[in-house]
Amino acid sequence: MPLNLAPLTADPEFAALATGLDLSCPISASDIAAIDAAMDCHAVLVFRGQPLGQAEQVAFAEQFGPLDLGLKRLKKQPERLEKAELMDISNLDLDGRPAARDSRKVVSNIANQLWHSDSSFQATPVKYSMLSAVRLTSWGGATEFADLRAAYDALDARMKAEIAALQAEHFALHSRFMLGDDDYTPEQRDQIPPVLWPLVRELPYGRSALFVGVHARAIQGLTLAEGRMLLMDLLEHVTQPRFVYAHEWQVGDLVIWDNRATVHRGRRYDMAEPRELRRTTTVDVQLAASRAA
Repeated sequence: MPLNLAPLTADPEFAALATGLDLSCPISASDIAAIDAAMDCHAVLVFRGQPLGQAEQVAFAEQFGPLDLGLKRLKKQPERLEKAELMDISNLDLDGRPAARDSRKVVSNIANQLWHSDSSFQATPVKYSMLSAVRLTSWGGATEFADLRAAYDALDARMKAEIAALQAEHFALHSRFMLGDDDYTPEQRDQIPPVLWPLVRELPYGRSALFVGVHARAIQGLTLAEGRMLLMDLLEHVTQPRFVYAHEWQVGDLVIWDNRATVHRGRRYDMAEPRELRRTTTVDVQLAASRAA
């Protein structure tokens, strides 16, 4: 059965409901190509009724490239999940119970409530993130996605010219420091040094994206104060309601988004209730190769 798409927002080129495929087993090369083409258009795809086991989710994600581990490289800690390639987006401790509110796990959850692009803080570029809903709370916990492409298109000509050649410095721990999580050794802080990304990111399918988010902490060539104010102004522009899709989760959902073209954030939920989602993120092999050349 072929991939079918139905728009989820007023903008027909952002966020679509995807049906017609069973993601629990290997899909064909033509189906992979169809998903890639749909992602180039919509940047966010929602698959309902796809409850994936850990191995199934990893196997599905690996069909789109090698997987990225992000901040898991910084601190080696006991993990609740069997598959190291999975990011545990939950509030659960090793015993499967809601973690203490002052635990690093909860701080990490709260950091996810800030607008960000996954792993924009590292030199190895990433492409897709895939989040699978396993357990949900009785209220809250939606995920919002903002379209960086439409936001760039909506800028006036003066602003486009002002930012055309600017680069922003992204740092892995910037958001953690903001939230009081600063228990990192100098060696850990140096393990993922800051990286520069253009404020205007050219995508391989011919569109431009306004590449901002909470990991961006400075703009090269501007004073710290001026750079941070510009970053805040641009992030405020990007996250206007007209550019945002809010996903209300159902158990068994799998949502795929393009980190080059979107920022996202989780919304508050009852931390006393168990909540479990699992994420995989793929490396942007084409861009990684061009940066290494």
